[in-house]
Amino acid sequence: MVTVAPLPAPAHPAAGSRSGAVRHLGPNWYASVMGTAIIANAGAALPVDVPGLRSAVTGVWALSLVMLVTLLGARAVHHVRHRDQARAHLADPAMAPFYGCLAMALLAVGAGAMLVGSDWLGTTAAVALDTVLFTAGTAIGLAAAVAIPYLMVVRHRVRPGSASPVWLLPVVAPMVSAAVGPLLVPHLPAGQAQQTLLYGCFAMFGLSLLATLVMLPLIFARLVHDGPLPLALTPTLFLVLGPLGQSTTAADKFADVAPGVLPAPYDQGFAVFAVLFGVPVMGFAMMWLVLATALVLRARRRGMGFAMTWWAFTFPVGTCVTGAEGLGGRTGLAVYDWLAVALFVVLVSAWLVALVKTLRGVVGGKLLAAPR
Repeated sequence: MVTVAPLPAPAHPAAGSRSGAVRHLGPNWYASVMGTAIIANAGAALPVDVPGLRSAVTGVWALSLVMLVTLLGARAVHHVRHRDQARAHLADPAMAPFYGCLAMALLAVGAGAMLVGSDWLGTTAAVALDTVLFTAGTAIGLAAAVAIPYLMVVRHRVRPGSASPVWLLPVVAPMVSAAVGPLLVPHLPAGQAQQTLLYGCFAMFGLSLLATLVMLPLIFARLVHDGPLPLALTPTLFLVLGPLGQSTTAADKFADVAPGVLPAPYDQGFAVFAVLFGVPVMGFAMMWLVLATALVLRARRRGMGFAMTWWAFTFPVGTCVTGAEGLGGRTGLAVYDWLAVALFVVLVSAWLVALVKTLRGVVGGKLLAAPR
């Protein structure tokens, strides 16, 4: 269990006011932006020719951009009007890791601008937008990867047996930067600038991967020793797929841009690394997907209702789609193409369910109400 000191009930505007409506709007809401943007990013390279698919996923990307701007504005009001609640979120070991979602939301929307948004914006505008979002997202992600673990050590009181997949959120953000950063490499001056960005992305790949390897044993040990997660938190088991699928995607993107940027033999070494790393990691990801699905079905039978944690069914699965797409193109194996298509169907289905239930919760006021 995680012990959180009870907070006083400060005076705040009525629930019906605009300010009061965002009082309990936490950083976990950025997961909805991530889960929407990944539809576009995964659909852009799907190895099937579906009429209208690109236009559809471009529209979804535009929706994610609108969601991001809206949420950034709402969160700005939250920080200005409800500073006590913002501080409480950082002091809460269950909520603080979600600050990593802000970075990943910026990065996912920025990548979508390059992958599909350029169809509507044009290349120049897409590159400019991605540059801003990538820079901001990377800076926030690196800060969160250090600051949140620091708070866990010196401020949060985390009891044994309380490890959660949510702990992965701040440390996986640099992996998202590593996966989407190569999209900007061809738009930089040749030489030092391109090499610095590519090697910087590879460094963030290592940072996130090693931090994930530190966290995963704690998470699995908690499951084995203390049993399944509480019902509302069970969907967060899908978060483990995030660093697995995203690291496979990142390795593939390194191999895409390395030729012509890095000297031999490193330019071709990344292509070998993408397969030798991606195949076993994707295998583990599929094993974890089956395990997590079994535990979610168990929780559903025991009455698991909708919560914002259901957005964990989207972005992590989307990273496995992009990882499978990369392996399919690099190995030529049809099994990875079919895996990508199957996972994309799961992704879209989960996104539609989460989106509809979230909209209902917002309209009804339940999701913006004070937590019990």
